Parts: sequence; C-alpha cells; structure tokens
Amino acid sequence: MLFDELRERLLQAGIAPRYVRRYLSELADHLADMRAEEERSGRSRAEAECTALIRLGGIDELARAVIDQAQFRSWSARAPWAMFGLAPLLLLASSYVVALFILWSGWKMFLPSADTPFVRIHGFAILYFGFGKLVYFGAPILIGWGVGLIAARQRFKEAWPIVGLVLIALTGGTTQVHASRTAVPAGFGHISMNFTLGPTVPGVPYGLLHVLAIFTLTVLPYLIWRLQKVLTS
Repeated sequence: MLFDELRERLLQAGIAPRYVRRYLSELADHLADMRAEEERSGRSRAEAECTALIRLGGIDELARAVIDQAQFRSWSARAPWAMFGLAPLLLLASSYVVALFILWSGWKMFLPSADTPFVRIHGFAILYFGFGKLVYFGAPILIGWGVGLIAARQRFKEAWPIVGLVLIALTGGTTQVHASRTAVPAGFGHISMNFTLGPTVPGVPYGLLHVLAIFTLTVLPYLIWRLQKVLTS
C-alpha cells in the first residue's frame, strides 16, 4: 500500500516514528477529504480514489516533503554514537548504582555484623538482595533489548546497534563486585566494582563466557527481526 511504502521510506531516512505516525495520519485524513470531494463532483468511488491519489502526490514527493526538514529526524539518526553507544552505558551505570545501593543497604539492615553480604541469608533478606541481583544481572539484557527495539522501530542498519550491544556485553560481562570490610577497606561502604575477565572455566575466562551470553541474548531478537524483514521484502 502507498502509506506502507511511504512509512518505510521515512523511517529508513531517519525520521522519528512519532512524526511518521502524525504525517501518515494527516495524509490519510487529507486523502479521505479529497476522495469525498471527488465523489460529490459525480465520480464513482473507484474514480474518486484514483483521482485523489493523483492529487495527493507520488511517494517520492511526499517523502521528500518530510525528509528535507531536519527537525523531524530522530536523535538516533542525528547522533547514533550517543543513542547506541553513550546512552546505553549511562543507563547501565545507573542500574549498577541502584544494584550496589541495594547491596549496601541490605548489608546494613540484615547483616550489620557480617564481614561481607555474600553469605547465606534467610527470610525477607532473600527477596531484598534478590531484587538487587535481578537489577544487576538483568540490566544489560533489558538495555540491550531496548537498543534492538529502537533500531528495529527506526529501521537502522546493523552497524551502530551492534556496536551498542557489544559495549553493553563487554561492560556487563566483565564487571565484578567486591564487598568486604577487611578486603575492601577503601571502597565506598566497603564495596568496590572493577572490570575483569575473572578466573577461567576449563581454560576460558568466566567473564568472556558472560560477555558472549549477554551479547547472544541481546542480539538474537534484533537478528531475527532483520531476517524477517529480508524474507518479507
């Protein structure tokens, strides 16, 4: 259909989805008005539809009217390095701050005399610390899915989304948290975070396995979407 092809043209040109929806809605209303006008002039429904489409203009003309206006371009198209590189890392860092705060506060509340919070726990503490673990381990996956969703909605090519997913996987897979009153005396609240591949598991660094797992889980939905687009195009 005319509007389906026009939608794809606009999204591929970097136009923000909200402007695409608004523009197509306005075109649909305008087309309906012209069709009704042609029918009132005595044309049949089929003739009125054809004439209205001609009056509306071709896809190239309709697309160019929006593409030539820079204010309609999405931030992903204007600054892909920021949307797919910097923004996901900032979101991931914020998630880690939340997770570490939960770890620190839970340590204070439930294990005030323990040297480390990484011990056997019971009762409500399981839920409290469990939520922190969910934030810590789930953030890279959710943020990666968000990157893929934005790339799919705005019809981005593979390069920048893959860069973003690689950065997320590297950051999420190599972070390690240490919490101990004796082993981390200088850390914030005796908690520190560093980036390392960690010990090896049958000759392979554990961090590398974690990186590959995160990257696979986050890139797979995006690759499936790309494959579907290729098969249906």
